[in-house]
Amino acid sequence: MKLLIDSCVWSGVRDELAAAGHDAQWAGDWPVDPGDDEILSRAFSDRRTLITLDNDFGELAVHQSRKHSGIVRLVDIHPRKQAAECATALATYGAQLQAGAIVTIEPGRVRVRLAVQEDE
Repeated sequence: MKLLIDSCVWSGVRDELAAAGHDAQWAGDWPVDPGDDEILSRAFSDRRTLITLDNDFGELAVHQSRKHSGIVRLVDIHPRKQAAECATALATYGAQLQAGAIVTIEPGRVRVRLAVQEDE
């Protein structure tokens, strides 16, 4: 799966998910943080699911109807456990994420907001 990992997420998540076979990029490798709007736009244009700690991406996607290719939000997950939690979510909800779902992972709880289908 193609992933864009926000710079606020531990860089080891990229390494662990790449080792598991995912095409993972970490925004922390970019020379400048372009801001949330641009990060979400880049993820969408590259068809990458965004992994973040930041609630602002959900705001952009839900309340501002910004296009995205799925978002995984980690809430209060220890950095050393982030990759494992993401790997489980990607395996379980990969198809939904690629269709534009938002998956929020908290200790002991996972919430999934499925993509809203637009009328043709």
